[in-house]
Amino acid sequence: MIALSLAEIASVVGGQTHDIPDPSVQVTGSVVRDSREVEPGSLFVAFVGERVDGHDFAGQVVAAGAVAVLASRPVGVPAIVVDDVQRALGALARHVVRRLGATLVALTGSAGKTSTKDLIAQVLQRKAPTVWTPGSFNNEIGLPLTALSATDETRFLVLEMGARGIGHIRYLTDLTPPKIGLVLNVGTAHIGEFGGREQIAQAKGEIVEGLPQDGTAVLNADDPLVRAMASRTKAKVILFGESDEADVRAENVRLTDTGQPSFRLRTPSGASDVTMRLYGEHHVSNALAAAAVAHELGMSAEEIATALSEAGSLSRWRMEVTERPDGVTVVNDAYNANPESMRAALRALAAMGRGRRTWAVLGKMAELGDEALAEHDAVGRLAVRLNVSKLVAVGGREASWLQLGAYNEGSWGEESVHVSDAQAAVDLLRSQLRPGDVVLVKASRSVGLESVATALLGAEGEVAAR
Repeated sequence: MIALSLAEIASVVGGQTHDIPDPSVQVTGSVVRDSREVEPGSLFVAFVGERVDGHDFAGQVVAAGAVAVLASRPVGVPAIVVDDVQRALGALARHVVRRLGATLVALTGSAGKTSTKDLIAQVLQRKAPTVWTPGSFNNEIGLPLTALSATDETRFLVLEMGARGIGHIRYLTDLTPPKIGLVLNVGTAHIGEFGGREQIAQAKGEIVEGLPQDGTAVLNADDPLVRAMASRTKAKVILFGESDEADVRAENVRLTDTGQPSFRLRTPSGASDVTMRLYGEHHVSNALAAAAVAHELGMSAEEIATALSEAGSLSRWRMEVTERPDGVTVVNDAYNANPESMRAALRALAAMGRGRRTWAVLGKMAELGDEALAEHDAVGRLAVRLNVSKLVAVGGREASWLQLGAYNEGSWGEESVHVSDAQAAVDLLRSQLRPGDVVLVKASRSVGLESVATALLGAEGEVAAR
């Protein structure tokens, strides 16, 4: 974080100092909520969770070098005490962002947020020092913590914004007002909480409503609900996609023999060829979104294409492709799942597995509400249409819907199986995998199917990552 004294912080957050002998002492390190991440000069934020109370670690973090604790009660060590720790953290982030000279880029969407954020970060950091959201640290706590990790040298701040209801993104943009706002898509993720795609669009579009007149809204030309958001902003609008009307678009899209997208990137400043290291055609849209942001920030088509071609995955369990010594390829995409990302992952599996036996180890997609049965059934059916060799549906009711969809799609019943849990899936795979097989593992985060990928790789000893 930029250096601030404890007195300044207390003033910004409306807090009272306790047990602080010298309020002029500065926070020069990171702002953290995990006691294991404390370093000399840190500010530790004490949240009260369901199982752990951060206040209990106050003495430990100060002994480890923290300057003070942001707390909701006195803790016997230097502390700034506030009524609401989360709101105080947000106020501090808002203050720091206003003092920074950085350009703030914010993005949202139903699918692909984290992968796109990682691409934007890798492209922009070639131009100037860039700070971005780690993983999916995209909520009311993670976003301000990310913003507070910026320093005086930071020129670009790339923030992923998630939402579970109307007003969530508006709150986040109030904390960290973006200059560039990007909307990727409107899908069915969390549709059970929102109530419908129109409500999701209403929530996602909040990211462009607060843009300044000299800002830029970057919108997906291929998604009608996103494209319609142009009427909700006073900022400049730039469109990306495969549509001929897109300002930044992809031409001649194809997949390599290993399932990696290749295309001709065309921007208002020129064109250049891209062949990505990432897997799956869905990354074309993500790459175009990143290219549109980079173009707006002054990068040439050639610079953008080079950066996109060299970019990798920065976040765990998102299309992580690892080849075992026996030739089995494991695709760990188990961080999360919704109908859009599940379909994209299956198409990527089909492309990667040309001429090989393919396995889709799938589990529940959460928060789909009344659409859950239909969406799980549709994913099972898609696996059949894509000629995936075998579907392993893992878990309870939703997994049975996946398996039933596959069974009802055609004479493929013997190629789909429903197992009770991750261990049962591991046992089945270990007994039936052959050299050269490709295995996709994907489900919502709550299912924990990453354990299947870990078991398949760890059981074989040392692996070689591609």
